Amino acid sequence: MTRIGMLHYRQKPHHVTKPFAYAAAAKMHGSDFFYFSYTGIDFEQRRINGWVYQEGDWHQQDFPFPEVIINISAPRSSKQKAVSRALRLQIPFISRSIGSKLTVYNKIKKGRQFAGHLIPSRPIEKIEDVRSFLKDHPEAVIKPLSGRKGESIHFITRQENGSITWQTGVDQQTFPSDTWEEKVTGLLREKRYLIQPYIECRTKAGFSYDFRLHVHKNKEGRWQTALIYPRVSGTERLTSNVSRGGYRGELIPFLKEEFDREYYNIKQLLEYFAVHFAAHFESLYPGRSFDELGIDAAVDRNHKIWIYEVNWRPGSRHREFAIARHMIPYACYTARQYKSKR
Repeated sequence: MTRIGMLHYRQKPHHVTKPFAYAAAAKMHGSDFFYFSYTGIDFEQRRINGWVYQEGDWHQQDFPFPEVIINISAPRSSKQKAVSRALRLQIPFISRSIGSKLTVYNKIKKGRQFAGHLIPSRPIEKIEDVRSFLKDHPEAVIKPLSGRKGESIHFITRQENGSITWQTGVDQQTFPSDTWEEKVTGLLREKRYLIQPYIECRTKAGFSYDFRLHVHKNKEGRWQTALIYPRVSGTERLTSNVSRGGYRGELIPFLKEEFDREYYNIKQLLEYFAVHFAAHFESLYPGRSFDELGIDAAVDRNHKIWIYEVNWRPGSRHREFAIARHMIPYACYTARQYKSKR
């Protein structure tokens, strides 16, 4: 019986969605499971004050160090980072961060095998970077190097008179050249951004959409598909993130509606791409292993897949159990592999 710990920056599990699903999956699998945070860890005694789900509620107890840690969030402070590093020296974590959008982009590009599926991207250091990019790509997307849930994404279109149509969410404005340049300069004061051409991916009804390819490791440490689903804007937004007002559809009905007789071929294409890309992507990080990835992708008119971005620790809202029942066996696999190498 494997003893599994789930590490999160929140001290209690009551308002975190994943712990209950993982506790239930662990019980079904015959594994011990508890939740803990960065406080209450005694490194000398190798004990942790955490939480276990019993008899319909969470109860606080002391536990021996787990054999493996499911790290479902990144540390939030320097102290938490130090604790995380100390734990990693003694206990295997099932995942690692993949880095910023630009780090991911450069790794895939250098890896070559899937470089042709990348949307050309360039970091924005100064306003001239945007000007020169728009000469070749009159429709472009500006997004933060480190962002999530579709936040701070801007769509710009160069007009013949030099003005720019700027859309953020459902708000659209047109600015003359001097004004939009000031707007970009203002963005760069807040955080770092990149720019890439806009790849149009719309339903027959005209709504923007993309696919979330959610892959994970199985009990044997091999990649497999967990979920594939379309995310549709449902509004005039050009982003399809569920958290920004979009909605999640069911794969088969969506494919039948949008691709007609080709739906099954598209389904197979997405499944094949997801698993093979994940295996290749992991190979770009020597010495690291990942438990799950969320690949956001588009399929263009020629049925070519374009990678929007790759997410570490992808969200699985309302589908936590579907993910947990696979991740618990993988955590046990990780613990066995760690023991065998010691």
